[in-house]
Amino acid sequence: MSEGLSDPKAMRALAHPARLMILNRLGVEGSATATEVAEIAGITPSAASYHLRMLAKYGFVEDAPPRGDGRERLWKTANAQLSVASLPGDQPDVRDAKVSLMLALRRDANEEADRALAQVERDSAEWRDATRFSRTRIRVDAEEMARLNESIEKLIAPYLARHRDEKDAPSGARVAEVQVNLFPVPKRPVQGLPTEDHDSAR
Repeated sequence: MSEGLSDPKAMRALAHPARLMILNRLGVEGSATATEVAEIAGITPSAASYHLRMLAKYGFVEDAPPRGDGRERLWKTANAQLSVASLPGDQPDVRDAKVSLMLALRRDANEEADRALAQVERDSAEWRDATRFSRTRIRVDAEEMARLNESIEKLIAPYLARHRDEKDAPSGARVAEVQVNLFPVPKRPVQGLPTEDHDSAR
């Protein structure tokens, strides 16, 4: 299994909301100009150009073949490793950069889920029935959890939007999102009983 990103500068460059949105846009819909990705990220084309150059600096995006008269610069995702995992031997600066990136990815994922939840009732009955928001507690050891993650990745692989062209998908296919979180549940601190029963004083 790949150990994922390890360059602190690259991870800090990626841990930016606009850059994550730009990367998602390029990964799902293909090559685009700075103006086109700016619309998705809600920023100016000049800001989008800056973010694209920063993503290119660390190997996340690259120039795409031109379209039309070739006057506009097109960008596409590069074959860069986008996974991140905390490892026992990580140096403090690497660990801090990984935590920042993982927090940024979680915020982005939560916002995506919130948007989907806000409009789920507007979808067709077919799509509402297929949509799931769930949490499940399991009991596993570390090896079992790692194997479970590998199985989930293999199950999802044939459907990845960046590899599955629209013409290869069934009619009516849409871009959907799978969010997988596998982590050992930390023990909650014991809060103790309140010193006063505020409800009984009313």
